[in-house]
Amino acid sequence: MVEAGVRCVEHGTSLDESTATLMAARAVDPGRPDRKGPQMSTMWQGCLANTDYFEMRSSGGHDYGIWVTTPPGYDPAAAQVPVVYVLDGNWAVGMTAPLVVTQLDPMQAIQPYIQVSVGYAGAEAEHWERLRNRDLVPPGEPIAKEFIDAVEMAVQLGAKTREQADAYLAELNDSRGDAFLNFLTADLHPRIERDYGTAPSGHGLFGYSYGGLFSLYAWLTGGTFFESIGAGSPGIVSADSQVFAQLQAMGDSQPATKLHVTLNDRELLGDVAIYQNLAKNAATFLHRLPSRSGSVTSEVMHETHVTGLQAAFLSYLRTCRAR
Repeated sequence: MVEAGVRCVEHGTSLDESTATLMAARAVDPGRPDRKGPQMSTMWQGCLANTDYFEMRSSGGHDYGIWVTTPPGYDPAAAQVPVVYVLDGNWAVGMTAPLVVTQLDPMQAIQPYIQVSVGYAGAEAEHWERLRNRDLVPPGEPIAKEFIDAVEMAVQLGAKTREQADAYLAELNDSRGDAFLNFLTADLHPRIERDYGTAPSGHGLFGYSYGGLFSLYAWLTGGTFFESIGAGSPGIVSADSQVFAQLQAMGDSQPATKLHVTLNDRELLGDVAIYQNLAKNAATFLHRLPSRSGSVTSEVMHETHVTGLQAAFLSYLRTCRAR
């Protein structure tokens, strides 16, 4: 489910509008001097320590903005570390990248990792909320009536124009989660590996909402690229979701990759139908697993759908990547 339409009280703009305005500021100031490649804006260099930014075109012809946050004092010549890929970079990077300091937490240290946040670049950054429907949703995913109703409500409330709503739903009719997964593993990772000297294994993936749906989809493909996957409030809006079909096709087997799923109690107990369905369907997914071995964990967060991203990411780090 999308996080748009949430109004910022101070400025009267929507969450996606505020983020898009920031991301649209394309500066030409130099990035960190110890890294080669495209330059990063002064704003992001100042706000996100040890973070580089570059833009990249996928083999499928789509452009992405990439933020790379390295651990404090990272020296690949001394010790290489794995990568954690975080989805919805335009929205999530500001809330998740600073948590790289958890690697120095004396009370519960997290295994070292490089965070790679993946979002959209340039003029497309303004439309990240729509484009994520194309990239994060499994191919053939049905569009639930509750989802259409939520979009229509956004139009009625003035949070979206009719044109924006139609374009938003159109991306769901040709969702390509398979192509985006290939971009992460076959296009982007070789570049990260080359430029940052990453470890050969131990990589992770974290997604929230539709990003969480994508995380489940990636886990169900049975690939071995990711050692652990976090799915925060996965956007299983429809009871006929492709992830249930994948789960059934999997039979009694189960991927060895660690999976951590989080839900928010206010989704389940609130009065917003789409969030109720999302939480119930995510719980159903967990119950239908052939086994609940130690490789699959879950946690209920005391958050709403909008406020739960950072808490879900922390839960993933503590559960799957603790030392």
